[in-house]
Amino acid sequence: MSDENTSRLISALTNDMKTVEDYYLDTILAVVDIGVSFAGAVFLMLWYSPFLTLAAILLSILPILVSVVPAKRLAEAEKKVSDANAGYVEIIKDILSGFPVIKSFQAEKEIQERFALDNNKIENIKYIRRYAEENVNLLSTAASVIMRLGVFMIGAWMSVSGTDVTPGVVLVFLQLVTFVISPIERIPPRLANRKAAIAIMDKISDFLFENNEISGEEIPLTLSDGISIKDLSFGYENDRQILRHIDLHFQSGKKYAIVGGSGSGKTTLLNLIMQTADSYQGSILFDGTELRSIHPDSLFQTISLVQQNVFVFNDTLYHNVTLYKDFPENDVSKAVSESGLSQLIASHGNGYICGENGSALSGGEKQRISIARALLRNTSVLLMDEATAALDEITANSIMNSFLAMENITGIVVTHRLDETIMQKYDEIIVLHHGEVAEKGTFDHLINKRGLFYSLFTVSK
Repeated sequence: MSDENTSRLISALTNDMKTVEDYYLDTILAVVDIGVSFAGAVFLMLWYSPFLTLAAILLSILPILVSVVPAKRLAEAEKKVSDANAGYVEIIKDILSGFPVIKSFQAEKEIQERFALDNNKIENIKYIRRYAEENVNLLSTAASVIMRLGVFMIGAWMSVSGTDVTPGVVLVFLQLVTFVISPIERIPPRLANRKAAIAIMDKISDFLFENNEISGEEIPLTLSDGISIKDLSFGYENDRQILRHIDLHFQSGKKYAIVGGSGSGKTTLLNLIMQTADSYQGSILFDGTELRSIHPDSLFQTISLVQQNVFVFNDTLYHNVTLYKDFPENDVSKAVSESGLSQLIASHGNGYICGENGSALSGGEKQRISIARALLRNTSVLLMDEATAALDEITANSIMNSFLAMENITGIVVTHRLDETIMQKYDEIIVLHHGEVAEKGTFDHLINKRGLFYSLFTVSK
């Protein structure tokens, strides 16, 4: 999931689905309409002259045949347009997400020039697609003209050869052939577009289900031993090692704080525990079961994560807390109370609309929603990554006190808040430095040691 390209997904569910709707679904309805008029015309033609009808049908194959190769090119061009659309969506997403940075660097002109170049690139690709479609239309029209001329020539020959086909029948036939030619002119382009749509559908299917076959072991909902990390090292591709030879054990039911300076690897460690990457060296064991072999569904039934960045839907407070699932009202009320959301709900009510990505809420209120979600799930392992960073000290301490008092929950908290009262309640404090475990122990032990943690604690006061 961490490697999933959201821009590709957005493009697939917008641009590509519109292509499927226009060129696949609408084509089915159009073919039904065309088929009715075609069948009626052929029936009358057979009534007037079966032989001339046979000749017309044989000639009608020509427009379809000449469109086969251009249709293949059109399908290829449609896939290129789809890929270009995904890149275009990614550019838009980057510009909108990085708008404050662009403004602060006064880089509007440069970004606009880059956008113009990318926009011209995608328009050129679309032009190639339109050119391929027009080739299909042109060849189909030319072939239908040849068909009409062929029917006229054969009919004229039959009328002067003493057959039962009279000049009047030929004129009627030419009128009926129009109802045959018109569908045939329309069918090749539509079939070509349908072929292109099928190519897009195959691409969407491959993309959406490329990770569909996931296997793995089931683990208990409640850990009996805990999480063991043995000789763990990790680094992103073409990057330095972020974690080096980490050895830790998070005992079931106990609470742990992970502290350290920026870039020490705290968040990376939590992310690895959440199964975001399997390219690490060493082992991460849940009750002795290697994380790589655990089924994601089983893992996420056991573990919850509260992050610093919170996504909030443009919906009610209640639905943002429950994420549209059904929970007992007592459980919802308890999660709301323990997360510090009670005052907000008392002021605005459960039906208060949060706005797009929580625009109607403060940063602290969004954090409370995230914490309430995690508490409501009631998993046996709860991870927090700077979860109280946007909260005031009183609210943050209140939430952490509630969290530390929870029984039968294994808690791992990444934090920069080194409040003495809170720190003393952790079973163990782990200090990371440059991707390594520099120190670990209780608050009193680390303070008396007067090492790195003592320095961090002193600076934070």
